[in-house]
Amino acid sequence: MLRLAPLTSLLGIVALSAAALAQTAPPAPVAPHPVTLDDIFRFHDVGDPQISPDGQWVVYTVATTDETADKRTTDLWMVSWDGSQDIRLTYNIESSASSPRWSPDGKYISFETDRPGKAKGSQVWVLDRRGGEARQLTDVKGHLGGYAWSPDGKKLLLTIRADEDEDKAKDKKDEKKEEKPKPIVIDRYHFKQDVQGYLSGNTHALLYLWDTDTHKLEKLTSDKDHDESNPSWSPDGSKIAFESNHDPDWDRTINSDVFVVDATPNSTPKQLTTFKGSDGGRRLAWSPDGRWIAYAQGSDPKFEEYNQDELAIVGSDGSGQRLLTTKLDRSVANPIFSPDGKSITVLVEDDRSEYPAVVSIEDGSTKKLLDEPGVVTTMNDVSGKQALIQTTDTAPGEIFAFEDGRLRKLTSQNDALLAQLKLGATRDLDTTEKDGTSVHALLTLPPNAKPGQKYPMLLRIHGGPNGQDAHSFTLERQLFAAHGYAVLNVNYRGGSGRGRAYSEAIFADWGHHEVADLLASVDEAVKEGYADPDHLGVGGWSYGGILTDYTIASTTCFKAAISGAGMGNPIALYGVDQYVHQYNTELLPPWKGQETYIKLAYPLYHADKIKTPTLFMGGDKDMNVPLVGGEQMYQALRTLDVPTELVVYPGQFHGFTRPSFIRDRYQRYFDWYDQWILGKKPVPTPAPKS
Repeated sequence: MLRLAPLTSLLGIVALSAAALAQTAPPAPVAPHPVTLDDIFRFHDVGDPQISPDGQWVVYTVATTDETADKRTTDLWMVSWDGSQDIRLTYNIESSASSPRWSPDGKYISFETDRPGKAKGSQVWVLDRRGGEARQLTDVKGHLGGYAWSPDGKKLLLTIRADEDEDKAKDKKDEKKEEKPKPIVIDRYHFKQDVQGYLSGNTHALLYLWDTDTHKLEKLTSDKDHDESNPSWSPDGSKIAFESNHDPDWDRTINSDVFVVDATPNSTPKQLTTFKGSDGGRRLAWSPDGRWIAYAQGSDPKFEEYNQDELAIVGSDGSGQRLLTTKLDRSVANPIFSPDGKSITVLVEDDRSEYPAVVSIEDGSTKKLLDEPGVVTTMNDVSGKQALIQTTDTAPGEIFAFEDGRLRKLTSQNDALLAQLKLGATRDLDTTEKDGTSVHALLTLPPNAKPGQKYPMLLRIHGGPNGQDAHSFTLERQLFAAHGYAVLNVNYRGGSGRGRAYSEAIFADWGHHEVADLLASVDEAVKEGYADPDHLGVGGWSYGGILTDYTIASTTCFKAAISGAGMGNPIALYGVDQYVHQYNTELLPPWKGQETYIKLAYPLYHADKIKTPTLFMGGDKDMNVPLVGGEQMYQALRTLDVPTELVVYPGQFHGFTRPSFIRDRYQRYFDWYDQWILGKKPVPTPAPKS
């Protein structure tokens, strides 16, 4: 916001004509306003901070929205360690730039992009730090899934998945030509995945070495039959750790183990871990002396949807495997060894926050490093310097230097926009369910909320279920709060951040404890005088949509509901969605678990109990929770003459990517809730751009 200099003496003011005053005076400050739909694409998403080898700069990504082109693009920026300079590096509006990395000598910044060049698809490009145009470094075929510089800068470690057929590798111009479609032949157990679609072949993501001088590409390991992912160079560059599933029938398990291999072509990898669940996590980290590898070990495979990662280490020779955080009972991620190798910094997901903590390798003791409420989403460390991204209830993620337990802000990508906005305040709301379970929630009030006033309230349910609503900037909360609603976000049983037992409580018992937790929190919001019990709404996406269906089949207290990408009948999605492993291990196959499937289908089988006007929504390409789940519930309510609508978004997967559809969805949220909760006549929604 602009601030005008104070006038110390009226006598000293020189008379100016109105025209001159209009030309020289700064514009009048604009009063902050609540968030509107016009603001949603003005936010910048900051990500992937990478500290330079000399510790003087941090390169990072900024994602923005081009509403005219109806797409998101990502560019590279670079901020100095003292925060005095923040420089935009890329301006390519046609192709995004992602995964920035510094060359080990600090002379170059590399990144991934699909700009036109010597080879099609995503490739690694490099920018000379001293200036000049970016140039293409790799020209590999297939899908590039990631890369990493060798410590000496002479090689790149590439993750490449070959295209399943020639059609997928064709130029976009060729795709426009009329061709005879080919049948999709499938023989896999796990045969579909959201975004990827049908998995018709057995191509694998494999690791390759790319010589930066000769541009020679060579396969790293002698194995070509298993996916290889999450690679990490040892400090001396002699070995590479990676993650893979070498089970005999790997397509039927969610197992992954840590392997190590010599950093020379066609080497034979050595398996270091043997746990039958997930070993790996977001990152494999080497100790400074190369003796240990830190990783995350997941839960028993049958609890895959309620997974809680523990910090583990294993010797690079396969000896001394240990779990370090067994007493913490919280999920951890992003391990970083201290310079002396005696401790590991991790990010801990804990009861509405996520913060860095240091774990002793000697005894597993844990020390929390940041006490303030908020969410740290990623962390980077170079020679003891640490940069991280933190977000809070009232601030989107920005990059901070983390020094001596304190945050020092480096970027301000969203500060100018925030100065124009008036946000709703978020507070904790805790209650105890009838069975004695402590349930924790967040309550966001309208920006101009008055003490003692009751507001129409929306219960908005997070997906997962493995996840949590936290003290992070959530645009949906602020939009609804700006629209006059109190917004309740409940961390129900089945979610994360409250320990393993809390997450696993809903195993094969969906819609039971969660609904009890949700309704107990609604009652508490009413009891404390925040919510008007006669003007309540409910809704969510994914598992939030599923729980919406369960909730409206259990109570009639809500005046309106919105179920996005939900379902009320699990048997309808067996073999139709991507969760066959969960169905067969948690619920058992239908021929063995008929009673369980029938019990969990009570939203559909008891749809006659639903009286709440409900809007169903979904993308027609969603293979996570396919549209059929919402279609069934829509058809049931239409049959019962309960007010309902079904909105289908063409070409959208489980997570929407098209800005015009995202805006349209928010507008329909507003219209549906306003109509049935507040009694407002809906305004016709313009059709999204085609």
